Amino acid sequence: MTPDPDGLHACFEAVLREAPDAEAVIDGDLRLTFGEWWRRSGLAAAALDALGVRAGDVVCLVLPSSADFAVCHLAAMRLNAIVTAANPRLGRTEIAHIIGRTAPAVIVTTDPAALPDPAAGPPAVRPGDLMAADLPMTGAVPAAPGDPAVIVWTTGTTGTPKGAWFDHRSLQIIARGMGPLSAPGDRKMMPVPFAHAAFMTRVYDQLVHRSALILTPPVWTARSMLDLLVRERVTVGQGVPTQWEKLVALDGLAAADLSHLRLASTGAGRVPPPLVHAMRERLGCPVVVRYASTEVPLCFGTALDDPVELVSSTVGRALGDVEARIVGDGGRPLGPGAPGRVHLRSRGSMRGYWREPGLTAATISADGWIATGDIGSLDAAGNLTLVGRADDAYIRGGYNVHPSEVEPVLLAHPRILRAAVVGAPAPVIGEIGVAFAVPAGTGPLPSAEEVRAWCRGRIAGYKAPDLVVWVDDLPVNATYKIDRAELLRRAAREAARAASHRPVT
Repeated sequence: MTPDPDGLHACFEAVLREAPDAEAVIDGDLRLTFGEWWRRSGLAAAALDALGVRAGDVVCLVLPSSADFAVCHLAAMRLNAIVTAANPRLGRTEIAHIIGRTAPAVIVTTDPAALPDPAAGPPAVRPGDLMAADLPMTGAVPAAPGDPAVIVWTTGTTGTPKGAWFDHRSLQIIARGMGPLSAPGDRKMMPVPFAHAAFMTRVYDQLVHRSALILTPPVWTARSMLDLLVRERVTVGQGVPTQWEKLVALDGLAAADLSHLRLASTGAGRVPPPLVHAMRERLGCPVVVRYASTEVPLCFGTALDDPVELVSSTVGRALGDVEARIVGDGGRPLGPGAPGRVHLRSRGSMRGYWREPGLTAATISADGWIATGDIGSLDAAGNLTLVGRADDAYIRGGYNVHPSEVEPVLLAHPRILRAAVVGAPAPVIGEIGVAFAVPAGTGPLPSAEEVRAWCRGRIAGYKAPDLVVWVDDLPVNATYKIDRAELLRRAAREAARAASHRPVT
């Protein structure tokens, strides 16, 4: 087989010739150069080979984000094995589902005894044992562009995780279309788990740009984020809006040297205009918003010079080779400004759901369009405005309500810092809206009726939340997205409690 000139081995060999001492992974006090990353991954690959791992086999990493994860990920890819990963924070049932669906040849984990049914499962090995074996690496196993490379699992804010698989060509396409998010020599902060698509699909991006990935501490705080930005001279800061909100409110931020920060990237939630202004002013760099998913990791983004109004109300324009269209009922394409289902097409997208042919066929059309499950609209310039997830909507008295219609109105209230809205079962009208709100400022909190009145003055009355629950913070999942499954459970309890106390109007 002719080696792929854009393949993993060719890309890494170019880096080893040109920049072997450039930093690749910073994990606390451990700093791996590209040369050391390659050396350690060779040891791990030789040990995996000795355990019987062959091209096309699956290697499952049940590891926290770490240098060990990066080493074992690269080791499996050097054998042309398929890498998948389960975040150790997942429940045993979810990890068992991932193992059962992928049937890995080997599991790499720091704690084999914690695996579901360890005695009956595939062999499990610790990452340190792989590198300590010190076996010779007998040779590279080149991959063809269409060979499966990774299987990435949806984060599962609702439902069972699904395994989106990507071939090597997909990962190469992603690397070419990153836009302003990647530049030569970047030092990128990595706040999301390595089991997420943000790491699993980006190895080629890292090689092309010779960029360093800087892990955040296991427990996130605004102070630790600032310390990391300064100490490691981060060029690309990444975080969800709530993280940036806490950072820009820190005492002492003005004294921090952030001159190396060339952009702050955010997503996974709406970014209010005051936050965009605050980030630009206090961080001293452009702010970009990204829209992506496990299935389409390279998707939409705003530009460095987009106005605040565009950054706060849209997710920008398609990146790389991504095509987008908005589809109405019956698959009818919709014109500019009309809301409908967002469909995307890209060679950098997933090739399908692993061992789920029915689900794949229901999600990807014969000509390659992926139905995302998001509701949105495109303007004449190609900017995408998201309305929300189709399955996040609830039906109140026969009317569809999308949380993303209500949440910006709540966030505009001077006493509300953060908010999320979900539906809950209710007699007679089917569902009601329950708002969970984090208070801003000090003093008495507004009553639910006052909040409802605020909303009714700005949106249709039926969209105003029926219940307002004040909380210290909103629950998030492993990728810092709002955990709507948890909010749905809480909302059902709150609605049941409230049902006997007041009528729904």
